[in-house]
Amino acid sequence: MTIGVVIPLPRTGNAVDLQVDLAREAAGAGLRSAWFPQRFDHDAITIAGIAGREVPGLAVGTSVVPIFGRHPLPVAHQAQTAQAATHGNLHLGLGLGAPAFVESSLGLPYDRPIARLRDFLTILRSIFETGTADVHGEILTAAPPMPAALPGAEPPVPLLVAAMGPQALRATGELADGTLPFLAGPRALGEHIVPAVTAAAESAGRPAPRIVAAVPAVVTDRVDATRETAAAQTAFYDSIPSYQRVIELSGASRAAELVTVGDEKALAAAVQSYRDAGATEVVVTQTDIAGEPDRRRTWQALGALAP
Repeated sequence: MTIGVVIPLPRTGNAVDLQVDLAREAAGAGLRSAWFPQRFDHDAITIAGIAGREVPGLAVGTSVVPIFGRHPLPVAHQAQTAQAATHGNLHLGLGLGAPAFVESSLGLPYDRPIARLRDFLTILRSIFETGTADVHGEILTAAPPMPAALPGAEPPVPLLVAAMGPQALRATGELADGTLPFLAGPRALGEHIVPAVTAAAESAGRPAPRIVAAVPAVVTDRVDATRETAAAQTAFYDSIPSYQRVIELSGASRAAELVTVGDEKALAAAVQSYRDAGATEVVVTQTDIAGEPDRRRTWQALGALAP
């Protein structure tokens, strides 16, 4: 099992320089992967491509790029460019997003998300594996008039989906390479997510899926204050139905209960619990909620756990 981190979002300054510097620090700490959140001001795929080129050998990924408001053909262009820049080290994490963002920010109806996800993955997989696509799906169409990939280029970009619900997990198992769930505790992971996505992959004749668990955690001595901060930062997820369900399946009543806050032993125990639940990779996020010194301490502790 490999261990990586989600790179914290910079609050000021040059977003690319700062995130590349953090990716370099993550590699120096012994971590195997760095993942970049999509935000409204910078593009995660582009930053991942730059970071992966600047820090050779470090796996880079997006955590995650929402599919609403995007078409898979230009996403494929971006991903293949980043894959070439990183010499095959990009991992494309996608997500359905939330109605609150899609409808208010983009003015788009959040309708038929699973059909959209299936079309999106079908088109991307066709481009990555065959170099072209002729897909006329329920919602999306892609039929480029010329090749959409260079023959003999880098390997196909791995596709991961932040899937948590039954239908999304089924589509992910059938069409993607794995799942990247967030706020899915060990119980939800082991009892619901891993069995569902694995069964779907097996039924589709695909390899066993990657289970990349995004785990919120921080090592700190200021436990009580950090838990209060974590509660404030994660409260948004308590109001989103898809997260409400997975939080409940995890045996928690709110997202904050799934944030590990404590010492190095607590972090090691948390990582092991996700591994025991079926995670093939652990990516630790929210590591900066207690400030920079504790973020660095957390990364060093994770590096010591990395194989």
